[in-house]
Amino acid sequence: MTNKQFSIVGVSTHKGKTKLRFANDPMRIKVLLKNGHDVGPMIDLPNPMTKGEIASYLIETNFAGDNAAYADAVAYTATKNTVSPRQYKETASYKTVDMVTA
Repeated sequence: MTNKQFSIVGVSTHKGKTKLRFANDPMRIKVLLKNGHDVGPMIDLPNPMTKGEIASYLIETNFAGDNAAYADAVAYTATKNTVSPRQYKETASYKTVDMVTA
C-alpha cells in the first residue's frame, strides 16, 4: 500500500477487465485510449486522496450505481487498500458485496 495521492479517478476496460484508474492529469485518458482501453466515467475528486480514501469516497457516493463491473472494480480497490469490508457492505447496494466478506 502506498500513500500516493490522486486527484482524478475513473474506470476503463481493457481485454475484458474493468479497473479503476488513478491520475493527477486529465491527459491520462488520452494514454488509455491510445492503448486500446474503453474509458468509462472519469471524475475530479474534491481533494487529493489515496487509493483507499478514493475507494471509500466512491462507495459513499455510489459511483458504480447499478454497473456490476464498476462495483467489482471499486470492491477490488477497497479490499487491496484497507477499506473495511464492513464499511463496504454497509454502504454498497449491489450484488457483488458478497465478494467482500473477509
